[in-house]
Amino acid sequence: MSTVPTVGGKRRTMRTPLDRSPWLLRGFLGVWLFVVIAPLIVLVVYSFFDSRNFMMVYEPTLKTWESIFTSGRFEVTVRTLRIALTVTAIELVLAFPSALWLAKGRCTKTTRAVVLALLTIPFFLDQSSRIIVWRGILDENGMINHLLMMLHVIQSPIKGMLYTEAAVHFGMVVSYFPMMILPIYMAISVIDDTLISAAADLGATPARIVADIILPLSLPGILAGVVFTLGPALASWVEPNLLGGGFVNLLSNSVDSAYGALRYPVVAALSSFVVLMIGVIFALLMLLTRKFADLSTSFRSLQS
Repeated sequence: MSTVPTVGGKRRTMRTPLDRSPWLLRGFLGVWLFVVIAPLIVLVVYSFFDSRNFMMVYEPTLKTWESIFTSGRFEVTVRTLRIALTVTAIELVLAFPSALWLAKGRCTKTTRAVVLALLTIPFFLDQSSRIIVWRGILDENGMINHLLMMLHVIQSPIKGMLYTEAAVHFGMVVSYFPMMILPIYMAISVIDDTLISAAADLGATPARIVADIILPLSLPGILAGVVFTLGPALASWVEPNLLGGGFVNLLSNSVDSAYGALRYPVVAALSSFVVLMIGVIFALLMLLTRKFADLSTSFRSLQS
């Protein structure tokens, strides 16, 4: 519901479609609570139970959560968080200038359309299919070694390109790059060019324009890209299995092992911990973006 000024200084209330049909909003909230919130509550509750002889024991206990921090799973958790944050940082460094070039750079409409089409192609392919191609490229007998040996650059195949953390990092960056660049591109593309032109006319350097105008106004896209990247990276299963080869275990591997052993409370605890980490990181990002909120609001008021 909103108000608009009328002749004589009076304000008239305008009703939105949601105001006229409140059952639409209530129905959406009901479905959202049932599909999203209820399973999360069940997941957290299951994490405080135990299992014995492949059976659930419905007795409240902290044993399952204690095992996350006292066993080898804590090392796996730290490794997962470190790799996910590193991948997200690398993608942000690569995606922001790329999105800036696509949205405001000197590229033709045809080039922009082609690049955006190429960025959306991975969404139509299975993730395992995309990653297994890189396994064939990076393998000891793969395309890179074969090409380098054919050009007499190396005498013997390069070892160590697979089954390492570097390979897992590379696979995640390649897989989740579209999820980072597309939200940032959408946020930058809606920035009014007159703001950039006005800043340039007043003598602002390109770096100052990016730091003072484009970056604050694109923070919603950056935040969305970080969330869309960090979440899948924390729960990644394909990359550590196909490119890590069992030598780089992440939380997804622990979840898979616990599920195979029918230890459902452990699965619930590990999954709840991933959700908790995502929530904490998202809250920290929200606090960070508040520093730029006033500047972003002032610029958007100028746009309107």
